[in-house]
Amino acid sequence: MGKKKNVTFSDIAEYTHFSKTTISRYFNNPDSLTLENQQIISDALVKLNYKENKVARILANGKTEFIGVIVPDLYHHYYSEMLNQILSTYEKFGYKFLVFIGNEHDETERRYIRELMAYKIEGLIVMSHTISSKELSELQLPVVAIEREDQYISSVNTDNYMGGYQATNLLARHKCDILIHINSPTEQCVPSYGRLQGFQDLCKEKQLKHQIFIREMGHTYESTYKVILPLVEEMEKNFHGMKKGIFISNDTHANLLLNILIRKYGKFPDDYLIIGFDNSPISREAIIPISTIGQQIDTIAYEAVSLLVEQMNERKKRKPNIPDQPIHKIITPILLRRETTEGSLLFG
Repeated sequence: MGKKKNVTFSDIAEYTHFSKTTISRYFNNPDSLTLENQQIISDALVKLNYKENKVARILANGKTEFIGVIVPDLYHHYYSEMLNQILSTYEKFGYKFLVFIGNEHDETERRYIRELMAYKIEGLIVMSHTISSKELSELQLPVVAIEREDQYISSVNTDNYMGGYQATNLLARHKCDILIHINSPTEQCVPSYGRLQGFQDLCKEKQLKHQIFIREMGHTYESTYKVILPLVEEMEKNFHGMKKGIFISNDTHANLLLNILIRKYGKFPDDYLIIGFDNSPISREAIIPISTIGQQIDTIAYEAVSLLVEQMNERKKRKPNIPDQPIHKIITPILLRRETTEGSLLFG
């Protein structure tokens, strides 16, 4: 029994009495055909049991349906959840993703980008902070940033200032004796700097006693633990007996702080309140659920891919209308009150 022959564009053209050019347009630009002709070809594909050859299609039109993604790390639960949500958009938009994990070395990340370009990606989503938006804007393909410096490229970000203000206000309403913010060094051009700004502004506005700790945390559990453990000892020494309201810059670090305190005391001590930022899964799954400022991660991921697809589709037009200025979308954060600030009020 002979091997079954693959159905070709010529076979489809012969069956439908259309030209091979019309069949090609159906696959590459279906809107250029009438709905009636689209239906005729679609029915023919079913009748002929057509199996699409993706490699052949890429060679024919140069479109890979690949999007590149560069994330800083997967230690921080925010990035792993954001990647999860980005990948889930395949069902809506039909694009596949090639993912690289950044390492804060600019030449290495440039090599990653060259590899992605060699795979003919049609667009790029960048969460890594290493390469400037100016350099990324010169890649000659659509680029969308998430929560990073974005002067020259389009982006989707949380309203970090509002989130920082909300977090600090929650701690203030609990009448803490000292408000504390823990963060990594952050440049003012990075959206997450707004978390520190929101904290500072509310403390000044309400004339609240406060302390800011800026420390380089690194990108691993071990490096972060070595920083937060001495911070706990410093807070214990300087603010002994005081009710401490701590706003820490992300949920991964908030969970580590929570674990250190529980190991030390055998419980979550009464003189600590903790709120994180992100609403990544760890905030809900922690041994004591962590109050947090919820970035709408699913919405951010969807909007980022949607914005990128819009830009990619525009470039496919015969006369593309490419905006002179990048587009920046801001997503509203949501305050989520859980046990690390509310205790028995919510869970008693």
